[in-house]
Amino acid sequence: MAQPLLQLDSISKSFGQVIVAADLSVQVEPGSTLGIVGPNGAGKSSLFAMVAGDLRPDSGDVILNGQRVTAMGSAARCRLGIGRTYQIPRPFEGMTVFENVLVASQQGGGMHGKPAHEATLAALRETGLRGQANQPAGRLGLLARKRLEVARAIATRPSLLLLDEVAGGLTDPEVAELVQIVRDVNSRGVAVIWIEHVVRALLSTVDRMLCLAGGSVIGDGNPREVLAQQRVKEIFLGTEVTAVSAALAADGDDTVHAEDGSAPDTDA
Repeated sequence: MAQPLLQLDSISKSFGQVIVAADLSVQVEPGSTLGIVGPNGAGKSSLFAMVAGDLRPDSGDVILNGQRVTAMGSAARCRLGIGRTYQIPRPFEGMTVFENVLVASQQGGGMHGKPAHEATLAALRETGLRGQANQPAGRLGLLARKRLEVARAIATRPSLLLLDEVAGGLTDPEVAELVQIVRDVNSRGVAVIWIEHVVRALLSTVDRMLCLAGGSVIGDGNPREVLAQQRVKEIFLGTEVTAVSAALAADGDDTVHAEDGSAPDTDA
């Protein structure tokens, strides 16, 4: 059996009485796609922070390609192949789009000279930003900012891409464009873990879904089967169970949002 790309080995994390990870163990295979859903406060963004190195678990280990990286910071993990986005895009607004992505390839990916420029141009092409390369990032609209967030992450040449609510606030056509970008990145063999409230985006992209609640896994497996589980529907989807179940059963379901639509997650 092939070695997992990422292993979370019994990780736990709490902030006082708030538990964001309770003895979690998860494996992610190379080139796979995993969607993560759950109510606000479920621990989704904290999980990303522990994977990326922005937050250290109280116990347990994070293992990347067989290497224990628990004690490593985010910069070191990025060099090892973990790229991530944030819920709220954080570009250097006074710099151009090209410069933003170039900084990511150099500082995040550790590339310089021609390799850095090649990685930058490839990321701009893949995210549809080549025509806006010389535009100041501060002038970009929401969709372009989301694309830039993805471009900066993939410019580091990751083997694992962490997407945190990148579809939030976008229109249906914009979500479709973003989904295609993610599919293209994954087609190159990059594993993707995507936290998202816009459920249709995940159903169109991921081959596995994990539902978190209270820092614990309450559903893990085929996306539609996970969403159909009664406990998942009660905890994640709340009062929208009937409407969402009907949408999932339809051949051409419309965009489905969890309880609060596409509002940014305020997850712990």
